[in-house]
Amino acid sequence: MFFTLSKVLWAVFNPGNLLVLALLAATFMSFGRRRHVALWVMRIAAVAMAFIAVVPVGNTLRQHLESRFPADPKLPADIAGIVILGGAVAPAVTGGRGKLMYGSAIERLTVGAELAHRFPGSKVVFSGGSGSLFNTETREAHIVQPIFKELGVEAGRIIYEDRARNTAENAKFAKAAAKPAAGENWVLVTSAFHMPRAVGVFRKAGWPVIPYPVDYEVGTKEPPPLMLDFVGGLSTLKAALHEFAGLTAYWVTGRTDQWYPAPKE
Repeated sequence: MFFTLSKVLWAVFNPGNLLVLALLAATFMSFGRRRHVALWVMRIAAVAMAFIAVVPVGNTLRQHLESRFPADPKLPADIAGIVILGGAVAPAVTGGRGKLMYGSAIERLTVGAELAHRFPGSKVVFSGGSGSLFNTETREAHIVQPIFKELGVEAGRIIYEDRARNTAENAKFAKAAAKPAAGENWVLVTSAFHMPRAVGVFRKAGWPVIPYPVDYEVGTKEPPPLMLDFVGGLSTLKAALHEFAGLTAYWVTGRTDQWYPAPKE
């Protein structure tokens, strides 16, 4: 229920769709007696679009998310296992084209494989099912197996978890598959902007992992510059707001104990 509701609500409230709905509502109102209301709605939508095109709100929010956990953390010598979260390939497009199609978060796989070679005695768990409401048969854990083979990770070391549809289920099903023992060191690999929510649910599941963020897209030394790019601005804003919406929903529904998880002291 939570998975379906989250998909439906985000389809309505993501910023691009909100702008479209606002403009559609204003168009319909312009044919009736509420033309003055329609004009104000159009003005607000136009100002919002200009703001998104010029002010790097999305990049600023993403920069904050990506900086929440340290990059390239120092790892202990005794690593029991590595958990790699899905999101690196596009299952629906892969299924439709009959050819493996990579996503923007391919570093989750490449860096995960690097860590597997760095710690040859560790287990590897890949967690990724179907994140689609409709295509539930094409699952990422089935698709990525040839990639790990090409990256030189032995098949016998990898546990493929194919039921998880979201981050909360990643933690639940990956833990059930890995069966980590108390006191073991496990490394969690996912995109840097996604790491706060991922760490939160793994902690809630009673699995204290070591965050190893990858897939950075924004620098950290200075604020993102002003721009003139509505499509790009909307894309980054959508991604950042989606993550903060996920953080809020997980906290409100008890899937995490903190709204914005941070490194432990």
